[in-house]
Amino acid sequence: MKQIVTIVRPHLAERVLKSLRLAPIEALSVTEVKGYGRQKSYLDEYQETEYSQAFVPKVEITLWVDDARCDEILEKIVTVARSGRIGDGKVFVLPVGEYL
Repeated sequence: MKQIVTIVRPHLAERVLKSLRLAPIEALSVTEVKGYGRQKSYLDEYQETEYSQAFVPKVEITLWVDDARCDEILEKIVTVARSGRIGDGKVFVLPVGEYL
């Protein structure tokens, strides 16, 4: 079993979730988060207004999948969420040792 943690731009979160609706997922959670990566607090456009903040709004989607389906799920997420611009977000894949 793998845990996939995906951090994406807020306006892309619904598209990512829509692409995962029919995917074989054991469980899923969604959280609004704030933070920054290499871009630090760059000026960007969000909902037709410019902003510059120390922490940029993002959405974290955490899901758990079988090892055999991990690559399939990752491909769906990356296809929908990647724009090629700085600040697209990150995807982390973690092993799950044991769960109840």
